[in-house]
Amino acid sequence: MKEINSYWRQLTPEEIVAGKHRDMVGGLWDEIGRLQFEFLKKRGLLPEHTLLDVGCGSLRGGVHFVQYLHDERYCGLDINASLIEAGKVELAAGRLLDKRPQLLVNDGFEFSRFAIQFDFALAISVFTHLFMNHISRCLVEIRKVLKPNGKFYATFFQAPHSICLSPILHEPGSVTTFYDSDPFHYSHDELKMLAANAGLLVELIGDWEHPRSQKMVCYSHLRAA
Repeated sequence: MKEINSYWRQLTPEEIVAGKHRDMVGGLWDEIGRLQFEFLKKRGLLPEHTLLDVGCGSLRGGVHFVQYLHDERYCGLDINASLIEAGKVELAAGRLLDKRPQLLVNDGFEFSRFAIQFDFALAISVFTHLFMNHISRCLVEIRKVLKPNGKFYATFFQAPHSICLSPILHEPGSVTTFYDSDPFHYSHDELKMLAANAGLLVELIGDWEHPRSQKMVCYSHLRAA
C-alpha cells in the first residue's frame, strides 16, 4: 500500500528502548490496550480461541491478549517492521515470548500467511487511516481466514451520512476527520457497501468508550447470519 501518513517511519533501536513506539501508535498505551482487551473478553474471547490483531503495532493490546490466550493463539500483522520489533521488546519485558505469538510484517493484509483460521479478529485505529479500497482489500482477506462463526471487530470515525465532504470534529478527543484524507471518516452505509462487496455482514456497535470517539463495527460471514 502507498504511504499516507507518518506511521511508516521506522524507529531506531534507541527510540524503541526509550519507549517512543508507545507514542507513535497514538499514546494512551495502558488505557487503550486494556480497553480493547476487556472489550473482546466481554464479546466472548476465551483463552482457547485464535485471535488476529490487524495493525497490531507494538502490541499495545497484544501484550494483554498474548498473556490471556493459550500458546500460539495470537497472530499480529503490521506494515511497520520497527513497531513489530518494539512489540517483541514489550513481549520480552512481560516474559511472554514463550507463548510463541506469531508476528508478521506485511503491507497487503495477507492474513492467509499465518495458515490459521481465526475465531476473532480485531483492528483498532486501522480503518481510521485507510482509503476505501484499502479497507476493501482488508475485508476480502479477512473473509478467507475468519471461521464460519468468527467475528471481526474494527473501529472507525463515524460520519452522519455517506460522502460527507465536510470535516468532522469528534468529541471527546478533539480529532478532526475528513472524507478523502487521513484521518478518515465513513458512514455506516459506506461500511455496509464495502462489507457486502467482500461477502460479509457488518453490524454497528457504536460507542465502546473509546477516549477519542472511535466507534466499533462487527463483521461476520453472510452464511453465519
